[in-house]
Amino acid sequence: MIKSEYKIIGVMSGTSLDGIDLVYASYKFFNSWDFEIIHSETLPYDNFWVEILKDLISLSEPELKQIDIEYTSYLAYKIKDFIIKNNISDIDAICSHGHTALHRPDKMLTYQIGNLPILASLLHHRVVCDFRVQDVKLGGQGAPLVPVGDDLLFSKFDYCLNLGGFANISTTFNKERIAYDICPVNIVLNAYVKQMGLDFDDKGNMASKGKINNELLKQLNELDFYKETHPKSLGLEWVKDFIFPLMDSFQLEVKDILRTFIEHIAIQISNELNNNKESSVLVTGGGVYNDFLFDSIKTYTNNAIIKPTKDIIEFKEALIFGFLGVLKLRGENNCLKSVTGAKYDHSSGVIFHA
Repeated sequence: MIKSEYKIIGVMSGTSLDGIDLVYASYKFFNSWDFEIIHSETLPYDNFWVEILKDLISLSEPELKQIDIEYTSYLAYKIKDFIIKNNISDIDAICSHGHTALHRPDKMLTYQIGNLPILASLLHHRVVCDFRVQDVKLGGQGAPLVPVGDDLLFSKFDYCLNLGGFANISTTFNKERIAYDICPVNIVLNAYVKQMGLDFDDKGNMASKGKINNELLKQLNELDFYKETHPKSLGLEWVKDFIFPLMDSFQLEVKDILRTFIEHIAIQISNELNNNKESSVLVTGGGVYNDFLFDSIKTYTNNAIIKPTKDIIEFKEALIFGFLGVLKLRGENNCLKSVTGAKYDHSSGVIFHA
């Protein structure tokens, strides 16, 4: 049934392995869409799950399928705890991204764990999930999927930039929404900081003490991906094939690697922003808290770089995956061919009933 208001739990787990982002939000439609985040929380992964999730691409198919079962049950447990803790009773659906195990759209392959039918039966609620698979089958990249939400929930900004495991951006160009991955961010920065026994570089303090290696910076900026036009997306496989071997070959101190890579991020992002000199850029994701990274981006562009409220910074992706589920329930398009390169706009995702 088409309604004007939906109460949804949105669930997101990103490549940076920060944890599971959960939002309980209300989405209302009266001529245009509006939303309210009612409850939100990030549940960090323990060491057991971090070790498993960071190396999913090395698992065999039987191993991956077993992990999928275990992760789906774990996800259900975490969502149920969130519901109980916040005394949530009014739920139209739980809409979950799952966690990306494999993403090779060039081979028409994408696999997110945590999207099995048992999620609905364990939670006793309707579930909308597995948003990427259909798009890849239609020749799309299966990513990024957030731009539909950017367009309908955050239309007052010229650009929406997310600094998560990867930097991705969306904007309207020639009356069409376009979006694509720009470059790796936390998936690389956090990997090197972990060598120092830290989960992340607090405010970018370590990077700020490093020196730029100009030759490494030059080779990073010359990687073929940056010459490609959109639609395009990145995955851990690309980072392991191209970024880590290149960075490691220079045998630099961690602080110098971080400093050089932040310069690389700032340059690549500014390349995408500087065609429009007076635009507003909404910046979200965990990378916003890296002050040194944030300031480095600002030095390369004259655009208005806007840091929103904490809820939006941390939970925008979970909020939008909840919204993708709403659109699926309404039978409305939540994947745009202008963004992913699919054959046509479509309503993606799978609905499981309790």
